Amino acid sequence: MSVKKVVLAYSGGLDTSAIVPWLKDNYNCEVVAFVANVGQGDDELAGVEEKAIASGASSCYVVDLRDQLMREVVYPTLKTGAVYEGQYLLGTSMARPVIARAQVELALKVGADALSHGCTGKGNDQVRFESAFAALAPQLKVIAPWREWEFSSRQSLLDYLVEKKIPTTSSATKIYSRDANLWHISHEGGELEDPWCEPSEQVWTWTKSPEQAPDQPAYVELSFVAGELQKINGQALAPVEALSLLNDIGAEHGVGRIDIVENRLVGMKSRGCYETPGGTILLAGLQGLEALVYDRTALNYREEIGLKFAQLVYDGRWFTPLKDALLAAATSLAQDLTGDVVLKLYKGRVTVAKRRSVNSLYSEAFATFEDDEVYNQQDAAGFIRLYSLASRIRAMHAADKTAQES
Repeated sequence: MSVKKVVLAYSGGLDTSAIVPWLKDNYNCEVVAFVANVGQGDDELAGVEEKAIASGASSCYVVDLRDQLMREVVYPTLKTGAVYEGQYLLGTSMARPVIARAQVELALKVGADALSHGCTGKGNDQVRFESAFAALAPQLKVIAPWREWEFSSRQSLLDYLVEKKIPTTSSATKIYSRDANLWHISHEGGELEDPWCEPSEQVWTWTKSPEQAPDQPAYVELSFVAGELQKINGQALAPVEALSLLNDIGAEHGVGRIDIVENRLVGMKSRGCYETPGGTILLAGLQGLEALVYDRTALNYREEIGLKFAQLVYDGRWFTPLKDALLAAATSLAQDLTGDVVLKLYKGRVTVAKRRSVNSLYSEAFATFEDDEVYNQQDAAGFIRLYSLASRIRAMHAADKTAQES
């Protein structure tokens, strides 16, 4: 494969630090480092350009994608109610579309003829990135070093960097594999590889344990317009600011921790711990509003969309017609999701305390147990007779059959 210039999704970690010289050695090409700022934190980004150049990259581009992540992926996905396998709020997979698209855009801008990433051959991310590349720029070659090179351990990568005289702060004793963005942080490896082992407290890095959370609850008011968050406690906030604030509040109260064994797209099961404090609060708020606004058939359909959309996002099929169709349906339903929800945060739990909406279908006049003038309870008799007609006919057939046999 002849390659002149490749754009590498670069993090500054051990893997991508080794990929830069490896690409130059094995493809005799120029390497341009691409760093996506998706809210992984200032510590992760500190000095990353210098690291890339020291590793052999000709240049390094750091692109701020936080607002795109929130407006173009997170907020739309929330309208679908997507949750993977009942628990996972899709933190890693939601960031991949904006990262892949920005990487492709940079490659086209600098005239590269190839793209590269540091995903392993066992993970989901290789599929997510390369599916996006295929949809956006199929003419670009894709190089996945973990599927090609001879290295098989952290120590072998460290030895390679020593050989190449490339400095690194990584060590062979790294316990956990972590991926962070504005929406969440994931943890894998270490004791988590044994599903019979409870996560130690050193696994968690964002949130307090529920046991150490404050003894007094916190109340947070979220105001939505057409399914998108507009205000927190009456204050208008842009999406990135809003999520950052909710992350801080939720983390203080132990909100958003999950420990799951999930089914990876590539066929194996994996065990991971995730922290999504702000996202957990946001989803609870929207669901509280849905209970007021959606009728039963609309809610059932939104739930169907959520299941399909969660699978689609997890599997890396963002740039597909199906995503557009599902998102259009969820967005249409969400036009009435306007209102306020007050959430109670207490020792890891989020519960709805109050909710209101101008589009509420709840009517105290109909639901009251007191006297009312809008609901004739005798009307229910005819409804029940028709609703249970099939069961009545089935029972009558069974009775006739029994009579004939006797």
